[in-house]
Amino acid sequence: MNEDGTRYTIGDLARRTGLPVKTIRFYADAGVVPETGRTPAGYRVYDIEAVARLDLVRTLRELGVDLPTVRRVLAREATLSEVAASHAQALDVQIRTLRLRRAVLGAVATRDATHQEMDLIHRIARMSDAERRRMIEDFVESTFGGLDANPELVELVRAATPDLPEDATAEQVEAWIELAELTQDPDFRTSVRRMAEYQAAERADGDTTGLHNELTTLVRERITGAIADGIDPESPAADPIIADLAAQYATTFGKPDDPELRAWLWRRLEVAADPRVERYWRLLAAVNRWPEPESLGPVFEWFQRALRVRMGRLEDASAE
Repeated sequence: MNEDGTRYTIGDLARRTGLPVKTIRFYADAGVVPETGRTPAGYRVYDIEAVARLDLVRTLRELGVDLPTVRRVLAREATLSEVAASHAQALDVQIRTLRLRRAVLGAVATRDATHQEMDLIHRIARMSDAERRRMIEDFVESTFGGLDANPELVELVRAATPDLPEDATAEQVEAWIELAELTQDPDFRTSVRRMAEYQAAERADGDTTGLHNELTTLVRERITGAIADGIDPESPAADPIIADLAAQYATTFGKPDDPELRAWLWRRLEVAADPRVERYWRLLAAVNRWPEPESLGPVFEWFQRALRVRMGRLEDASAE
């Protein structure tokens, strides 16, 4: 600082602001920090306002504000709040882009993807909302189209579209990538189509019961309890559980509670046994930030084993 306390050389400014002399000289040459005057020796000097301007310039530049915008702020052609808002929005875009890139690179690394697969993953991740909806609509049409399957289920699948938010996490993007790949998997489509065909055949045979949430809840509660109690599905201890559940199915579907019901029920479970269906709903929940659905895989696996062994017993008894 000069002795009068009002004038600073570039060296003084450097010590006061922490900026390199070279940087201050660049700002001075660019007219961002105009000089106040010159010393008798010809050195540029600056007043206290230059210190404040340099502090503002340094802060804005550290925040990524470009020099032309800094000039506009200093010239009062733009307010600090306007500049802050626009750059915050720009940073939001950059953050979303970085999250997307991270998710794509993570998926590529995890799967040891080829160049072609990486390109596909990248294109899937960048899809718009409309493109994501069209992909799900195409999946529904290819699996349920032209069939009189359970209309409540079809509507549920059609309405449950992935809604990837702009501030999506890497986990959400990765879930969307896997979900999109799953809907394009020909083998998975064939499996779901087989389920739709089974439903259509059941409806043609008079089944108009729709979804069965209460029945599913009962099955989950009874069999989850059996698993927790360590009951083997093939043991006699499972007999009353199967008898009770079979009776409930008979009531719900208006069928006789007889050996044929067990065979029909086993077939029904076998058609719907593809674990990728449950994975589909879990991925959709992850993308949309819905509560994670409870896994029913172990429940229906236990149920199928219990039915299969009892069907075998009936066949052995009839053969005798």
